[in-house]
Amino acid sequence: MSLAGRVTTTDPDIRRAFAHDASGLEMIPDAVARPTDIAEVADLLREATATRTAVTAAGWQSSTTGASITDRGLLMSLRGLAHIGEVDTDMRTIRVGPGAIVADVRRAAESAGLLFAPDPTSEEESTIGGAIACNASGARSLRYGATRPHVRALTVLLASGERLDVRRPALEKNTVGYPIAHDPVDWFVGSEGTLGIVVEAELALHPLPAQVLGLMVPFDREADALAFVVAARRSPAVHPRCLEFFDRGAMDIARAAEGSTAWATGATAMVYVEETGADEAHPGDELPLEAWLELADAHNAASSDIRVYDAPTALRDARRLRHAVPATMNERGAARRPFGGRKVSTDWAVPYPRLADALHIARGFAAEAGITSGIAYGHAGNGHPHQNFIAQDADELHRIERVVEATLREVIAMGGTVAAEHGIGKLKRRWLPMQASDAQQRVMRAIKQEFDPLALLAPGNVL
Repeated sequence: MSLAGRVTTTDPDIRRAFAHDASGLEMIPDAVARPTDIAEVADLLREATATRTAVTAAGWQSSTTGASITDRGLLMSLRGLAHIGEVDTDMRTIRVGPGAIVADVRRAAESAGLLFAPDPTSEEESTIGGAIACNASGARSLRYGATRPHVRALTVLLASGERLDVRRPALEKNTVGYPIAHDPVDWFVGSEGTLGIVVEAELALHPLPAQVLGLMVPFDREADALAFVVAARRSPAVHPRCLEFFDRGAMDIARAAEGSTAWATGATAMVYVEETGADEAHPGDELPLEAWLELADAHNAASSDIRVYDAPTALRDARRLRHAVPATMNERGAARRPFGGRKVSTDWAVPYPRLADALHIARGFAAEAGITSGIAYGHAGNGHPHQNFIAQDADELHRIERVVEATLREVIAMGGTVAAEHGIGKLKRRWLPMQASDAQQRVMRAIKQEFDPLALLAPGNVL
């Protein structure tokens, strides 16, 4: 019996178990493979190439874009490659498998006194392979960047089964050849499984901050909240590692999750801040709480309702309130799937000083279409909110998608992006040409042709 026959199944129940991700779509694969080591992945890819079988890699399928599901060929679950190696405290690195959960990697780093900075909202369900595939980011990306700069080296298998080991160069200067070829790690980070399958990654770690201060700052006017974000980015007196925004609807969800419906009832917006100091590992002074409170007062915050979090358990509780927002919207969206509806989630971004304008325009389009289910929350410090809508049925889904498309055209006109965090996948493929020129798309297709000439990997993702 071939290896594919041993680790691959066409059992209908198992295929249906791998047919959903967080996008709200359903795609039932022809078969599911569950390898447990790199050699098995390579053998599966060689057999797939020989039989011209499409292969889509997946982890815990937390993708919001349909990138981790398929109705063509083999769905290869990499959950079994979940090893987490020892932390190298001298080099500040850790080697992990693609099936390792992001939060588990963070905890492994923290046990060694270091920080794995990327923190997607679904960090308890998302895998390192998925984070690399879509260049995931999160609240702390304001300070540390998305996943890309934290990837030091990769082991990748091409569709043929060929193994590539790529590492970031240590050079500070290089003029050899086209810049696109200088750093092969970047060929694969953000490629959404279309060029190769990551089977191991070496990740960079940071010193663990000596102190963290969190604040929940409510505002009676949303305009003041967004002006506060801009001021915080520009102020030399504060050093935020995240600036997370909640509109009124998102605040209602957070209050309900905490069971504190009486808190800041007059507020229409809120900003969650984390401060770690100018020098995180060796701060010379106390964290600038007073500077934050002065900045909040200057922007008409509801000062008597500001909450301060300065202990690890309190900070975890504050983050759980933030995470309750997408979790609640996912539940609401799932309830509408039998009726042809679902949650629609955006991850567009604009230059951060223009976020207030962009949200105003986006809400105008929704109001014109009679869409009232929308909320906005997320990474305001990067000019990157999430708009979530709940489509009750197929008709409303089409109307919401038209609203999103109109919004994206305005976002691009502001110098923004149609996808800042979750990638393109299958759901946003129609919008990629808004942002990527014909020349850029031809370059992407040429790279795809070089690495996957038979177009077997992740069909339908990106291109």
